[in-house]
Amino acid sequence: MRTILTSPSKYVQGKDELYNIGDYVTIYGRKALLVAHKDDQARVQEYLDKAVATGGFEFVTGGFGGECTLKEIDRLEQFAAEHGCDVIVGLGGGKALDTAKAIANRARIAIIVVPTIAATDAPCSGSSVIYSEHGEFESYLYARQNPNVVLVDTGIIAKAPTRFLVAGMGDALSTFFEARSCVRGFTYNNSGAVSTKAAMELARLCYETLLEDGLKAKAANDSKVVTQALENIIETNILLSGLGFESGGLAAAHAVHNGLTLLEETHHYYHGEKVAFGTLVHMVLENAPQAELDTVLGFCKSLGLPTCLKDLGVTDISEARLMPVAERACAEGESIHNMPFPVTPYGVYAAILAADRLGGSGGDI
Repeated sequence: MRTILTSPSKYVQGKDELYNIGDYVTIYGRKALLVAHKDDQARVQEYLDKAVATGGFEFVTGGFGGECTLKEIDRLEQFAAEHGCDVIVGLGGGKALDTAKAIANRARIAIIVVPTIAATDAPCSGSSVIYSEHGEFESYLYARQNPNVVLVDTGIIAKAPTRFLVAGMGDALSTFFEARSCVRGFTYNNSGAVSTKAAMELARLCYETLLEDGLKAKAANDSKVVTQALENIIETNILLSGLGFESGGLAAAHAVHNGLTLLEETHHYYHGEKVAFGTLVHMVLENAPQAELDTVLGFCKSLGLPTCLKDLGVTDISEARLMPVAERACAEGESIHNMPFPVTPYGVYAAILAADRLGGSGGDI
């Protein structure tokens, strides 16, 4: 039985590390396309200017529209070619990073990923989530390799709104439970092989660190300071979860997230916030032990992560609204079919309602 573990070539984390980005860009080239939303770029312009002044390379900016769509990938790929870029630098949140990874994969050039928030586990992975122009999930795009460098400046992340960090913990929360389901079912990870023991232990460490340091890290982020707990959670959200999900495998939690994107109300909530609720649905589907479910519910509530549909802005929980969500979660090729038992749309619909009730909604159907 073949096992595969994938990871970035280099992971660098620390306060003020963005000043050193030139050390990594110049390994691969001299002209880098910067894929970043203008607001994210503005937050770190001082770092970028100093790096360019001392680093012997240049940035070319093509702008980023804010959504990882095929149209935006096409536009920026052409822009990079026209300007002779030999490196791609993705900077910002998950959608900018996913766009940058897709461009580098098509152009077959190096990719350096610089997250300015710790809201998802996207930075370390070789995959990109493609959305429609309206923010609905469309597909996954898998690159030939993971990023060449992931550069994480914890001082920058500490200055970002705490909601991003908490959303990242919601995304990371699913890692252990989805990987465990894949291991139980001998199902394939993103590389088309079963999980290594190393990947499963990374996923377990991800969960354990969330429970140990999550609340302490939130307090540090609220105060805009870097503590060891915040360093640990940033590593958990980005590295442990990134390696754990990609090499361990996805299952129901992320499929439920994809289904929830059909509800316009949820578009105002972050990926990890929807995944957190998806994790509760996942646990109901597998009939997880009550003590384990209570631990996860308590963790989510302590951080302010969604535990019911109302927390995601969804108040109409009729069958007419939720069955399409369940059907989308069960679409052909979705990760929910990595669960170690058959899953049906009705089963997902039932689990959504039960998780909603357990999480505290208690609304009328």
